[in-house]
Amino acid sequence: MTQDFMPLLFAADINVYSVARAFHEKYGVRSTVYGKAARGPCSDSAIIDYTSVEGADMPETILRLVNGFAAAHADKKILAIGCGDSYVRSLCEKKGEFAANVVAPYGDVGLIEELINKETFYALCEREGIDYPDTFIHRSGMAADCELPFDGPFIIKPSNGVQYWMFPFEGQDKVFKADTRAQAAAILQRIYASGYSDSVVIQNFIPGDDSYMRVITCYSDRNARARMTCLGHVLLEEHTPHGIGNHAVIITEHDAELSQRFRRLLDSVGYTGFSNFDIKYDMRDGKYKVFELNARQGRSNYYVTGAGMNVAELLVRDRIRGEALEDVDVANESLWMVVPRGVALKNIDEKYAADIGRLISEGKYTSPLLYGPDKGVIHRLKILKNRLEYGAKFKKYYHR
Repeated sequence: MTQDFMPLLFAADINVYSVARAFHEKYGVRSTVYGKAARGPCSDSAIIDYTSVEGADMPETILRLVNGFAAAHADKKILAIGCGDSYVRSLCEKKGEFAANVVAPYGDVGLIEELINKETFYALCEREGIDYPDTFIHRSGMAADCELPFDGPFIIKPSNGVQYWMFPFEGQDKVFKADTRAQAAAILQRIYASGYSDSVVIQNFIPGDDSYMRVITCYSDRNARARMTCLGHVLLEEHTPHGIGNHAVIITEHDAELSQRFRRLLDSVGYTGFSNFDIKYDMRDGKYKVFELNARQGRSNYYVTGAGMNVAELLVRDRIRGEALEDVDVANESLWMVVPRGVALKNIDEKYAADIGRLISEGKYTSPLLYGPDKGVIHRLKILKNRLEYGAKFKKYYHR
């Protein structure tokens, strides 16, 4: 089927592949993808044209790539979509310079920076009455061993993730956990010694395993109204140093009141596009507490498509067709797993095993990288190898 638009995606991971799969499922189109990585799930795919470009997330590079692609396809509308924070930021920064046939479904770059910076995001949550963990903001000029207003264990993470990954260092993790103040001080010293200069978030650790996590994906239309929400109950996360916090198993669930809180927050700031919130249930006070906002669809976005709300269709209906979107709070029950069933059952709380078996038997199960129409042999072999490696990774890094 011939379409009047073409998807142009940026990054190289499972996030991108999931979005490209959604476009292919709904519209039968191949996506063009640019990313920094030389390999990944997008390479050797039959539904993706992937090119590795050095500095693909840099503003001037994105400007060149987008406008070059737009000129080569001047008879089409180009949907330019970032699938990582640095790509989204560059698209926002340069969207005013894109060719007339390019649609970049993002708001102001200043708003994006405010929302993805954890310090300013928590200030917004405070204003809107959304709970978040007990938090202390540490700045580079402070002593590493300063007094903290709560006891450990502590979770330590950069407030500015984009800048953080610009300064690699040995033992650089996405998130750190420290049991004592001395351990926390040592981690802070390592982070700042790398050259990172923004603030660091120190939080009180919320007890509970991965199954206490939730994820909410939202879509806000071109008029800055939150139109779609989809809540996922995370049963298992990845635990490698760079992958910690990445979702591995999700079952969708429905909580209208919780979803409505985040709709109100997004509407209050005039947000547009996809957003994604990581949340944890705190058994100590019975509250759901948000960790961060990603100003894009999340890595696990196919859980939304798998539950019946195709993420590509939302973009096309809103930004290409100019249709009015209805308000939807996804209630369909669906299982999303990026790991093999055996790995999931071995590592989740056994009380969820029956739900996993039931949803698989009912055909309400999706694995984002297992897509029948993607017949690339090399691609399939790489995906198989990746799935086989999960068992060893969980054995090495995850100890319940």
